[in-house]
Amino acid sequence: MSIVQDYRRLLDEKLALVFDNQEDVIDKAAEVCAASIGKGKLVFTFGTGHGSFAALEMFPRTGTAVGFRPIVESTMISFHRVLGDMGARQYRFIHAQEGYGKAILSSHQTDPDDAMLIFSHSGINAVTMDIAVGAREIGMKVIGVTSVPHSSQVPSRHSSGKRLFEAADVVIDTGAPLGDAGISIDGLEGSVGATSTSVAIAVGQAINAATVEKLVARGAQPMIMVSPNTTEKARANQLNDLNYEELWRRLSSR
Repeated sequence: MSIVQDYRRLLDEKLALVFDNQEDVIDKAAEVCAASIGKGKLVFTFGTGHGSFAALEMFPRTGTAVGFRPIVESTMISFHRVLGDMGARQYRFIHAQEGYGKAILSSHQTDPDDAMLIFSHSGINAVTMDIAVGAREIGMKVIGVTSVPHSSQVPSRHSSGKRLFEAADVVIDTGAPLGDAGISIDGLEGSVGATSTSVAIAVGQAINAATVEKLVARGAQPMIMVSPNTTEKARANQLNDLNYEELWRRLSSR
């Protein structure tokens, strides 16, 4: 079997693991999200580093619902150049600075009826835990998408002493292995084939879909982003502009 098929098998296993064992928890997360969005409030999504990819996927992209609101700080996502402005060393420093997450929260004027959905493979870093602990203090429900196998084997880097799976109201375990990468190559120190990002994005989209289903079941009409590539462009732009207006209404009301 080729390493390409090895990776496919690994990812298939991780996706099956989370969806076979975490379906009830994903449903609970969707209940929390539907409750907030149904009240005209927001579900903030947050992640740093690669966790920010899943947070960004929640809105606005095709099929996602108005009410999800990514919080993604450029200082903790744009380190792909590695060196120079906003490089990897700056990211390593910034996401470890306790207090930064509280400053982020304060700039978004959150409401106790909002919810917070946090994506973090390790679930241990200071800014991530600032967001989790701070949101709970405000009264928000916190959903954590994290690897319990990884997080439970490493210490918290936050003064609370907690990791995301210990601070969230609802915990979805991605099951990603310690260190994330899961394929060994003979003669190589270290592993390749990370799975946490792919699984986290899939979980996020499952939460989004389940949230919309719950809102429809309650008689609501959720506002959904549509693709200009499959819907007549002018109509798609019209619908999506209405989605942006609704998002602005929710933001400006606070």
